[in-house]
Amino acid sequence: MTNVNILEANHVSKSYAAHKALDDVSITIPKQSIFGLLGPNGAGKTTLIRIINQIIMADQGEILINGEKLKPEHIRIIGYLPEERGLYKKMKVGEQLMYLAQLKGLSKSEAKKRIKHWLDKLGLYEWAGKKVEDLSKGMAQKIQFIATVMHEPDLLILDEPFSGFDPVNANLIKDEIFELREKGSTVIFSTHRMESVEQLCDDIAMINKSQKILDGTKKDIKNSYKSHKYQVDYKGALGPLSSQFSVLDTTTVEDDYSQAVIQTQKGQNPNELLSELITKTEVHGFMEIIPSINDIFITIVEEGKS
Repeated sequence: MTNVNILEANHVSKSYAAHKALDDVSITIPKQSIFGLLGPNGAGKTTLIRIINQIIMADQGEILINGEKLKPEHIRIIGYLPEERGLYKKMKVGEQLMYLAQLKGLSKSEAKKRIKHWLDKLGLYEWAGKKVEDLSKGMAQKIQFIATVMHEPDLLILDEPFSGFDPVNANLIKDEIFELREKGSTVIFSTHRMESVEQLCDDIAMINKSQKILDGTKKDIKNSYKSHKYQVDYKGALGPLSSQFSVLDTTTVEDDYSQAVIQTQKGQNPNELLSELITKTEVHGFMEIIPSINDIFITIVEEGKS
């Protein structure tokens, strides 16, 4: 049977002297998914990424790639964009990309073809003969991205990939990430920026204080944190509702138009609320309030502090 997971981390722990960086963390990453590895700064995300990249070794536990124990050869199928960027400032862009491509096992002719493709695609071909130190920060970020993806890795690990990008270039890189996923790559996306998670990720895991505190599909996690609240847009007055409904907040939007947040009881059909509202006011909008990943993230981290 074909393994449907490209990566499994089983009971991984890592300590630095008295500091526990990872404490019995297990995650499973499906093939051809965009997987969000979330957590506040210092939670342990980067430590796990460095273990996957064999920069450091775990004290306990194991990493499996395509069902095999992690070994040096796996580096060839991984692309890693670290948060701390590392280009050689005095080297020319084209020479640097050629050097990095050959480190990943590409022949000179194949590397030359892929470098041209990516520089053209990201609008940087005219900069191939320039030194990295002559590039803007955004251009250098694009070059680092090219260096990460040009060997077409099966597993792509991006640590805060949008840091330093303006909105236009951030959207460009997002589109490239989606395209890489469509072509077969799996993406681990490490960040504490929740708006990017909403846009990109299929599955997520949250790490806080060295421990995994949540994982699953984005949809299932958001559904599990629903609080049975609805936003209602209405015109005119809102008459008193039955005791099974609680009006938590009302706001006048303009003239006779208002908005209310109404709490229902767990398991209650929203049609019951809507049916009653229709008899009490003129309804113009009705929507369940689903918590954002940012809301869930803040709730969990704040609960961890208490």
